Formats: sequence, C-alpha cells, structure tokens
Amino acid sequence: MSDQPITPVPAHEPPYYVAVFTSLRTPDASGYDETATRLGELVQEIPGYLGEDSARTPGGLAVTVAYFRDLAGIEQWRRHAEHRAAKERGRRQWYDRYSVHIARVEQSHSFRRTGTP
Repeated sequence: MSDQPITPVPAHEPPYYVAVFTSLRTPDASGYDETATRLGELVQEIPGYLGEDSARTPGGLAVTVAYFRDLAGIEQWRRHAEHRAAKERGRRQWYDRYSVHIARVEQSHSFRRTGTP
C-alpha cells in the first residue's frame, strides 16, 4: 500500500480521453494485487498518460478511470504485451464481468480546499 495521500487526478486542459473500466471480481484473487501494482507502474510509461482514479464499493463493484492525452496512448496501452496478458488472466480467473468505456473529455475542472495536500 502506498504512503501517498489519496487524491483525485486533477483537471487537465481538454480535450483529453478517459478509459473507464468497471468490474466485478471472482472470489479467486490470487496474483491480482501483484499484477495490478505492476500494471500501475507500466501504464505510467505510456506517452500521454495523465493519471488514474480507482474505487471499490462494499458490494465489490470496482471502477477505474485512466486519463490519457489522446487516443494513441489508450491504443498503445491496449496493445501493451503485459497488459494483454493480464487481461487474458483476468478473463480466466479474476473477473465475473467487466466493461470498458472510452470517452473524450470536453470540460474539466477541479476544486481543492485551501490547506489540503
């Protein structure tokens, strides 16, 4: 677990793109955390990657939103060999179901209370 504070990805100058991944996992999560950590490191090397927000409900629905400057970055990540291997393992082992949505961001703004990190 990271010692970094949890903060939302700040607004960026539009247009940019988001890849929204929503999922429900199976009970067999062996290897999931290690793979997720590795992918989190790798995606940062993709040109145009802007950041990621992620959350999980008590019922198990997980939502991850990855932000990219352009569609080329999303496509490069989609084709990344380790990411593709993880997706295959996810279909075999980790996920009951998932959805991916790609969207163009037309407007964006942020708020931060004075004095917060």
